[in-house]
Amino acid sequence: MYSTDISAMKKLILILGLFFFTVLGHSQAGNSEQIAVQAKIKLFPNPATNVINVLGLENSDRAHILISDIYGNPVLQHQWKIKNNALSIPVAHLEKGVYLIIINSLEQKVRTKFYKQ
Repeated sequence: MYSTDISAMKKLILILGLFFFTVLGHSQAGNSEQIAVQAKIKLFPNPATNVINVLGLENSDRAHILISDIYGNPVLQHQWKIKNNALSIPVAHLEKGVYLIIINSLEQKVRTKFYKQ
């Protein structure tokens, strides 16, 4: 009976190991695709004073732009059309500090940081 319990335990460990390997493999593959997309995005000037330019975006008729402070508090939300694979976002009214910009559209999701001088 003791050997049967060990055999069942080995099978359970093997099944759980395969499950976690599969789940982690899929999540890492998705992250690498997202990282590749993020690598194409250029944000300048950084630090910014009046405007932040974002290049390398996918054109979209309606993209939701959210800028939040470092604590996650939204400071700017807007719907913009992305043309010529770029956006120019006015930031002159923002206080000095680090901000997170999130761009969501049907075509892509972009998340990056910038500093306002």
